[in-house]
Amino acid sequence: MPPPRPRPTEDELIARYFAPLAGEGGLALKDDAALLKPLAVHELVLTVDALVAGVHFFPDDPPEAIAVKALGVNVSDLAAKGASPAGYLLALALPDDWSEAWLAAFTAGLGKAAQAFACPLLGGDTVRAGGALSRSITAVGQVPAGRMVRRTTAQAGDRICVTGTIGDATLGLALRQSTDAPPWASSLTGEEQNDLLDRYLRPRPRLALAPVLREYAHAAMDVSDGLAGDLAKMMRASGASAVVDMQRVPLSPAARAALAGDSRLMDRLVTGGDDYEILCTLPETRITAFLRTSAAAGVPATVIGTVVEGGGLPVFRSEGRERRFESGSFSHF
Repeated sequence: MPPPRPRPTEDELIARYFAPLAGEGGLALKDDAALLKPLAVHELVLTVDALVAGVHFFPDDPPEAIAVKALGVNVSDLAAKGASPAGYLLALALPDDWSEAWLAAFTAGLGKAAQAFACPLLGGDTVRAGGALSRSITAVGQVPAGRMVRRTTAQAGDRICVTGTIGDATLGLALRQSTDAPPWASSLTGEEQNDLLDRYLRPRPRLALAPVLREYAHAAMDVSDGLAGDLAKMMRASGASAVVDMQRVPLSPAARAALAGDSRLMDRLVTGGDDYEILCTLPETRITAFLRTSAAAGVPATVIGTVVEGGGLPVFRSEGRERRFESGSFSHF
């Protein structure tokens, strides 16, 4: 039996797995820093997210899906700001039991995601961790000067819109967590269950909406920690509140089938995280044009409510009842 092949050195890991992912500004990962030249009359938008095994993903999730999520959650933040990706930095802490097969699958998934998002690797750091696998990505975007869409500028009277569908990822997480399928899962086809799992595993940043947001939105952010909680954050930052028609919250056919099997799921749908849709506010007079333009960009949006004066948690109305969600989003603390 041949002796086991020694693990590659850090330099060999970088050359073998990460250098092929580097964009022009990454300088083939042969220098100590990246070099990024912004477009003329543009500003840089930067965002960072750390993801840890056992907190943000399951340690045995497919390496490719872990990579897509690592980059996708950051690109989603850029999209919500109206920015186009320029590149990313990666800090990867590998556990003691890491393998080259895992790393090869992870970097292959990262390369495909970076190509799809037009967001190349610029540099980073790879270390061995004493504990769980973790990775942190800092994404850099560019936006025409003065045009970044903030979360702090919603105005009373604005209509509230959200893209895509809400709640799919939290149902996918419930399916992923369960050794036995939840009771409502019997209402779903196998294809619908797989769709929900995929929404949890692989975020779909709404990059095509970035220029549309710059044109129409007063305020925007991505829905990462739950619609109710993220809306509350936006309203609090803007010094306003909101009224939402829960029956207008867009749901996928799979989520509607699950809800038909368990009517108590609606609260979970609006408070669960990992949707990575875009939440935005805009003037009533621009709604028709916004909806038409967003649909043409391949990112349909739905009007779900109105920004109102005052403070306090947003009100969610449904069939004559009003709800306020005290714990409407995920929190680490």
